[in-house]
Amino acid sequence: MLDYGSTKSGHRFALLYKLSQTFCSSLDSTQVLDRVIDEVIKALNAERGFIALWNEKSVLEFRSARGLNKSTIDQPEFEISRGVVKEVAKSGKGICISDAQSDVRFQKRPSVLHLHLRSILCVPLKLKENILGVIYIDNRMVTGIFTEKDLELLSAIASTAVIAIENARLYELAVEKGRLERELQMAYRVQSSLIPKYFPQIPGWEFAACWQPARQVSGDFYDYISDSKGGMKFVIADVTDKGMPAALFMAMTRTIVRASCDELESLAKSITRANQLICTDSALSMPVTLFACQVNLQTGQLVYVNAGQNPPIFYKAGEDKFINLSPTGMFMGFEEEAEFQQESIQLKPGDLVVCYTDGVLDANNNQWELFDMDRFLAVIDENVNASAKALLEAIEGAVCSFVGDVLPYDDITVLIIKRVGISQ
Repeated sequence: MLDYGSTKSGHRFALLYKLSQTFCSSLDSTQVLDRVIDEVIKALNAERGFIALWNEKSVLEFRSARGLNKSTIDQPEFEISRGVVKEVAKSGKGICISDAQSDVRFQKRPSVLHLHLRSILCVPLKLKENILGVIYIDNRMVTGIFTEKDLELLSAIASTAVIAIENARLYELAVEKGRLERELQMAYRVQSSLIPKYFPQIPGWEFAACWQPARQVSGDFYDYISDSKGGMKFVIADVTDKGMPAALFMAMTRTIVRASCDELESLAKSITRANQLICTDSALSMPVTLFACQVNLQTGQLVYVNAGQNPPIFYKAGEDKFINLSPTGMFMGFEEEAEFQQESIQLKPGDLVVCYTDGVLDANNNQWELFDMDRFLAVIDENVNASAKALLEAIEGAVCSFVGDVLPYDDITVLIIKRVGISQ
């Protein structure tokens, strides 16, 4: 049982020591705040007590409001002198008022008059030079109940309490951060399960791809779909946002595109329908750039739709030249009535198509230089005769070497389709 009867010399030290133990006995911020105000009310014979803390929007928020017998006070913002609280919170200096009704500083304030406030003590909760909030106590019935000695004691209690309050806040932030990290890890596992881990082994063809989120989750994806006629559809896409919103939209887009790819319809019609569904099924649509192609594995014909994606690079081995597969329509997720056209190219042995998202070109080093198209084409040019896997490794290695230890700014996804000929 704490001795609140005397607060002089040794008794005051013992009181503060025991209070610090009481305050620090929990890391739950609500419990800590309630314990602080309950003990303050008891120590200073107050009628009511309040704790207000600055929130992330720089607004004083009441976090604990208690009366006698540890009762909770509803709507505390209407039960105190907000003028006193704001003054202490901004100035960082405590206030002791013997009779608010006659104090010239506050007697004209509506809250003081309406609530019949008499004795008031209010001190800042200061952590070094930072003011986290205030402790406010009052008595509506008795004048002169608080003295300057009480103000000193409350200030000393606040100095002890603020450490417990900050420890509880930091602990809860750590717990929340840990929970968010676990959720992000789970989201990454779920999202990565949607990304193909391997491609089928098909004579005369090589496929390779990489998917590198800039954060725990990604707005990029690639996919492939085999059809019953021996062909394959490939998709690479980029949701133009980052973080969890982009990741969720990416998962929805992948599902819609897969469901829209009907073997009986043209690729252009499939992508047009997918865009309509993306626009109508999402209350908050995000722009999606996408390249989709359908490859006839027997003839080498590649039909494609480019919905605002970075133009894939088509290398024609026989002519030793690069061709950009330019957009055939606008990006998806914006205009429900948008229509998409399809184009076709012929892949011969030695030909390849390199699809990529803008994270490749936008990768930057510590000099803020971009990897850019010239470097990208140089890597491809040096490795056009390599396997699709070796070319992909060369691209990854070149980007990694270029950026060094700079954290990635954007997701990086690359998809390579190469026709090698059965004889190779």
